[in-house]
Amino acid sequence: MTTRTNRLTVFLAFALLLVGNNMKAQDPEESLTLSKAIQYALKHQNDVRKAKLDEENAEYQIEEVKSRALPQITGTSGITYNPILQLSAVPGDLAGQPGTTLLIPFGQKWNANAVISLSQNIFDKSVFTGLKAAKTTREYYQVMAKLTDEQVIEQVAQNYYQLLVQRQKMAMVDSTISNSRKVLEVIDGLYKNGLAKKIDVDRTRVNISNLQAQRQQLLNVVQIQENTLKFFMGMDIAGTIIVPAASMEAIQPSVAMIAEAPEVKNMTDYQLLKTQEKLLEYQKESVKAAAFPTISLNGNYGYQGLGGKFPIGKGPSQNVNWFDYSNVGVTMRIPIFTGFGNRARIRQADIQVRKIKEDLQLQERALNLAYENAKAQLVNAITTLNNQLENVELAKEVYANTRNNYDQGLAPLTDLLDAENSLTTSQNNYSTALLDYRLAEIQVLKTQGKLNSLVN
Repeated sequence: MTTRTNRLTVFLAFALLLVGNNMKAQDPEESLTLSKAIQYALKHQNDVRKAKLDEENAEYQIEEVKSRALPQITGTSGITYNPILQLSAVPGDLAGQPGTTLLIPFGQKWNANAVISLSQNIFDKSVFTGLKAAKTTREYYQVMAKLTDEQVIEQVAQNYYQLLVQRQKMAMVDSTISNSRKVLEVIDGLYKNGLAKKIDVDRTRVNISNLQAQRQQLLNVVQIQENTLKFFMGMDIAGTIIVPAASMEAIQPSVAMIAEAPEVKNMTDYQLLKTQEKLLEYQKESVKAAAFPTISLNGNYGYQGLGGKFPIGKGPSQNVNWFDYSNVGVTMRIPIFTGFGNRARIRQADIQVRKIKEDLQLQERALNLAYENAKAQLVNAITTLNNQLENVELAKEVYANTRNNYDQGLAPLTDLLDAENSLTTSQNNYSTALLDYRLAEIQVLKTQGKLNSLVN
């Protein structure tokens, strides 16, 4: 009766333990619930941080495009020395020498200038298209950040449940080892009193040795699973995590969650493609904009010095003359013929838009397929879980009866060991079925766009 109660307690504790997303930690300062694990990952996981940086970078891209609509001011300065002045041919008539050609040098040996130039776009269709595209890029990275969050939530939840299952399997093996040692003590006592055979003692010891080897393997799996969970959380692998015990009623599998079909066009994966479609539309508009005229306002103000000597710091008294000048104008650039290059670029951009429309249709079907498959997986997991629960109950009953018969000398030790191994196997199968059910739940939540519900 004690063994049956002990195994029932282990079984119920495991069922409670898998209610991970609603667990109440014994120590909220150190215990790691699924919700806390996800919250930690959403702050520290590297992919999440990179997604945040992409969002920040999108703001700078918008600023860059905006700058094209603002005045562009540049300053230039320079100094030139002409060792040999270029000669220009002029008619000799100008100097009273008709019929001759005179070669006269023009200019000065030294020329210095400083100029400030201003350019302001008045009309440039590509600038306005680029600004709309930049704002859409911000939306794109926001959707990407949301998708990254969902991927991180899925990875953390899956690994969290896998860790729970492996730990529970090890707990079951520990319980079996404890019970086997009690049996060994009884058999050893009977053997010493001549009421049991030595082979019964040896078989029991071999069984315990096999269980200890199995426990060591599970311990290694648990350590690997803990490290994997910490990796997906963005946590230091050398850190320590404490998974709390459960304090709620046993898990109640239900198909109610699949009653609500998802709105595929609101799914993050679909929205990401829609944003990409908008970006490609703007790319097409930008190519078309190259065929529109551009109008800009231009202005220059300069200060120039000319003379036969180095001009800096010298004035008219040393044959260096300084003067300022300025000009203001409007420039219109009208594309007339580009060799059909722009037409080809527009058609290429149009092909990209048409391709992503095909991707959208494919993605819609893929999301519907994923939901239907997740539904089937959940229903199958519930069926398997119920079957495994019945097997556990039956294995417990068989073990209890066999143990009673063995104690009364009505069953050999082999039957007792077989019943114990069958019970351990059925409990492990039930653990695996619980994990499959939880993973199926995650997939349903993913296909419904509700993974964020695991955070709370």
